Amino acid sequence: MFEIYQFTCRSDNFGVLVHDPKYNLTASIDAPDFETVEAALHEKGWQLTHIFTTHHHFDHVAGHKALKEKYGCLVIGPEKEKDKIPCINQTVQDGDHLSFGSVAFKVMETPGHTLGHVIYYCPEVGVLFAGDTLFPLGCGRLFEGSALDMWQSLQKILALPGDTKIYCGHEYTSSNADFAMVIDPENEVLKKRFEEVKAFRDADKPTVPTILKQELLTNPFLRVGDYNIRQKLGMLEASDEEVFIEIRRLKDNF
Repeated sequence: MFEIYQFTCRSDNFGVLVHDPKYNLTASIDAPDFETVEAALHEKGWQLTHIFTTHHHFDHVAGHKALKEKYGCLVIGPEKEKDKIPCINQTVQDGDHLSFGSVAFKVMETPGHTLGHVIYYCPEVGVLFAGDTLFPLGCGRLFEGSALDMWQSLQKILALPGDTKIYCGHEYTSSNADFAMVIDPENEVLKKRFEEVKAFRDADKPTVPTILKQELLTNPFLRVGDYNIRQKLGMLEASDEEVFIEIRRLKDNF
């Protein structure tokens, strides 16, 4: 139904273009900078029609103004951050369905990284654009929201089908893998994935996208109910929320 083209930009960001050939629509998921997004559009021969913004941080909106000026594209972003997003034309909030040619994206609010962060899920294709909420083997840092906010946001992702393909905003997987091995050292699936991640990064290959079912087996932020992790943390009787908060605290100081 559409083609996805991912590319690297800035120091560790990912840019993503989504193209619907039937309707000749092209969306940029965030716009980390003008030059790299423009180069990707030129390479693919696509004309930008939309920008789907996940949150207001500069490294996700820096290209908005120049892209808007060149293409006249529709800039869409979270209602709760509309005053912080350059050139915004349309706002979305939790539960909205955003039409894009042959498909529709479901919008989910995922506060934590920022208070108004949103993610875009396309059930017809089984793809989630998660911004800075979930990463391979990790989750977003808490710049505005609380750990409890983030945990509740992750529940929305956990409810999606296991074969959901997840694109995110940064290449953080190597450092996340190092931390995951400290928290969950007995996890055989994680050990194998750790070696795969290191091999990919040594070859300068991206580790994104990921698959939700893979995260459920290896991402400590999604495995707060696991006995071995709880035992490692000395939190066998703690609530899921308490375990998540502790894992986030440890990662912040890792």
